[in-house]
Amino acid sequence: MAGVTSLLSSARTPRSEGTKAAVAAAVTMVLWSSAFVGIRAIGDVLSPAPLALLRLAVASVTLTLLIGVSARRLPPLPRDRTSWLLVIAYGVLWLCCYTVSLNAAELHLDAGTAALLVNIAPLLVTFGAGFLLGEGFPRALLVGGAVGMGGIVIIGLGTESQGDWIGVALCLLAAVLYASGVLIQKAALRGVDATTITWLGCLIGTAALLPWTPQLVSELSAAPTSAVLGAVYLGVFPTAIGFSTWAYALKRTSAGRLSVSTYAVPALSVLLSWVLLNEVPTVYGLVGGAVCLAGVALSRHRPRRVKAGTAEPTTTGAAS
Repeated sequence: MAGVTSLLSSARTPRSEGTKAAVAAAVTMVLWSSAFVGIRAIGDVLSPAPLALLRLAVASVTLTLLIGVSARRLPPLPRDRTSWLLVIAYGVLWLCCYTVSLNAAELHLDAGTAALLVNIAPLLVTFGAGFLLGEGFPRALLVGGAVGMGGIVIIGLGTESQGDWIGVALCLLAAVLYASGVLIQKAALRGVDATTITWLGCLIGTAALLPWTPQLVSELSAAPTSAVLGAVYLGVFPTAIGFSTWAYALKRTSAGRLSVSTYAVPALSVLLSWVLLNEVPTVYGLVGGAVCLAGVALSRHRPRRVKAGTAEPTTTGAAS
């Protein structure tokens, strides 16, 4: 979001930049966790594509207004054909197709199970970024990723599910789209700022979903106010703010390291479901959530800087 990212960008020291990127990532994790709960709450009122259309349209309007108020001019647009293609692919694959896939998956699976399955994406991003973006495989990232994945498995052991394979397939598709979107976005951010890519991505995703406008209008006419407000929340907070803070953090850290942070999402989803939907977490959920958070902490560990004149310890992979 223009206001959020400009505020975060006010200081430029490396330490403050790293701290702000961590804060932006934390905001993203909380908001994205709430999205799983929100989708579950209103998914039986609005169909997958119409809900995605409304969510992205609200996000587009929100970002446009905030850009106008804070910058009073359009942000710098991509300058070359490659940048435009990357931004378009990001908007279509992640903001459009991923959102529709997740909405459809939560018609068949509960929010917790959906969050667990989708969160194989960080593992895909870690290896994709290592091979395709040259980020390498730092030891802390691999260890943290393995621990976080272990937490996901523990939570899954205590999740009650009917084993709907359509929902499972849709979640796995969403995970692939999510991972692809992160890798494409990381490449695009080399030439496009965080505000621009989020704003354009939402506009592109909205445009791709316009054929579902008649269905959205029909469903909104019968939808309760709570469902409409829920969709507006999804557009303003997890999408407009959440994707903006994500882009801000992604521009300042490696795709692999930041994606491992999203292992916190299932843990937070369990807590939010407990508070908002009165779904009491199992022992597996509590233990697995703690393990997920430990994995995130491990992945963000950086080795101590070595004093000048001393030997540099050997590490695995490139620095992130």
